[in-house]
Amino acid sequence: MPNSSITEHNAAARLAGLLESAMDAIITVDEAQRIVMYNRAAERIFGWAFADVKDKPLDLLIPARFRPHHGEHVRRFGETGVTSRRMSGSTVVFGLRRGGEEFPVDASISQLDTPEGKLYTVILRDVTERVRAQEDLAAFAKQSSAVREQEKSRVARELHDELAQSLTAIKMDTIWLKDNLRAEPDAAAAKVQEMLRMIDGAVASTRRIAADLRPLVLDDLGLMPAIDWLVQNFRQRHGIECRLEADEDLELAEPYATAVFRIVQESLANVAKHAQARRVTVSVMPVERGLRLVVQDDGAGFDTGAARKPGSLGLAGLRERAQLLKGTVAVQSRPGQGTTVEAFIPVGEGEGA
Repeated sequence: MPNSSITEHNAAARLAGLLESAMDAIITVDEAQRIVMYNRAAERIFGWAFADVKDKPLDLLIPARFRPHHGEHVRRFGETGVTSRRMSGSTVVFGLRRGGEEFPVDASISQLDTPEGKLYTVILRDVTERVRAQEDLAAFAKQSSAVREQEKSRVARELHDELAQSLTAIKMDTIWLKDNLRAEPDAAAAKVQEMLRMIDGAVASTRRIAADLRPLVLDDLGLMPAIDWLVQNFRQRHGIECRLEADEDLELAEPYATAVFRIVQESLANVAKHAQARRVTVSVMPVERGLRLVVQDDGAGFDTGAARKPGSLGLAGLRERAQLLKGTVAVQSRPGQGTTVEAFIPVGEGEGA
């Protein structure tokens, strides 16, 4: 029959090995909330060695604002008789590193009655990266919503300023024709010519607004002809020299083609609106594992570290489109030295040719 003391020693050694190899921090305190066990993961997460915290109050690892209530929460847990539970329900609790930095943790607590008294063990995990990712996602969702609302406002404004006003003028002229056609035939003929001019303008506006919403040239001809059309249209509308450098054989599947088209379109719109540039270069080239897109101008530039103007979401829109495809957008600019917008869109096999 095996010696019981040897068996107990082996079991204790195995338990110690498990505690030390655990990825999560494991901390045990006595009824007075003094630390009696503290594994290597806890040393790594909190920055204190076990020798530094042994027999010290658990408050050493808790932010000051939580200390007054923590002891009472543990005492109430001890009275419940429940073996274990997650701390703070669905909310995140916080720990305190040796250097004074607070950090979010996911934690559970258990209790055990021993001959020496009740022991409480906390198992916790540093969730800093998870919380940061959630915050980034929330900020991205907010930014995306703002970009969409700006786009809706832009379309509504163009419909009102161009189409609605033209249609109202045509309606008024139609009423005038009904009342004066026979009495003033010469004036009526001139009015018809004016109405035809306004109708032509309304048709052109409708096509432009529709092209902004969904460019038919992209569907009909493909990505590179669509970008070439964007460059030519920009040159004609704004009188700014614009050069395209691209692989003419490049073609992408959706949603990559639309995202690249929109990034070029919105970058050129920003140039036209803000840059006061004389020359612009658009480069669209395949690179390893993706596509590199650069729009560079010689315009006024701006301070990239300055606060963004209220309602200015142009660069946010570019980043949103790239991030939706796990891409990146970098903007380099200085006052008086132009602006360069560079995007990388990762493209897998079968999604581009």
